[in-house]
Amino acid sequence: MNHEKFSIKKRIKSFGYAFAGLKLAFREEHNMWIHGVAAVCVIIAGALLGLSLVEWMAVAIVIGMVISAEVVNSALERTADFIKAERDDRKRDIKDLGAGAVLVCAISAAVVGVIIFLPKIVALFLG
Repeated sequence: MNHEKFSIKKRIKSFGYAFAGLKLAFREEHNMWIHGVAAVCVIIAGALLGLSLVEWMAVAIVIGMVISAEVVNSALERTADFIKAERDDRKRDIKDLGAGAVLVCAISAAVVGVIIFLPKIVALFLG
């Protein structure tokens, strides 16, 4: 355990590192762009369809979950590549497991999206 004295300056600096990680993910990870565009579309649709507070909370949670999973997956992939440059079944498995986690999060987010948005979209057309 680190027994270093608490420092506001160091905590603020740690946020800088976190934002640098997000910037790196959005700049270099193609799937992050897909998730980002999807999140923007969902936010716009939510604003147009008038989501309730609870619906916004669910949307915010699943957007954060998917983006977080993608960042962790990217870190796993980079770590695997750093440790072993050549092809290896274990390295492939590590990457596949990380990608599987992102897929589970994305499917869960899609299910939440269908539950929230489908009734509102149907109501628009059948209103």
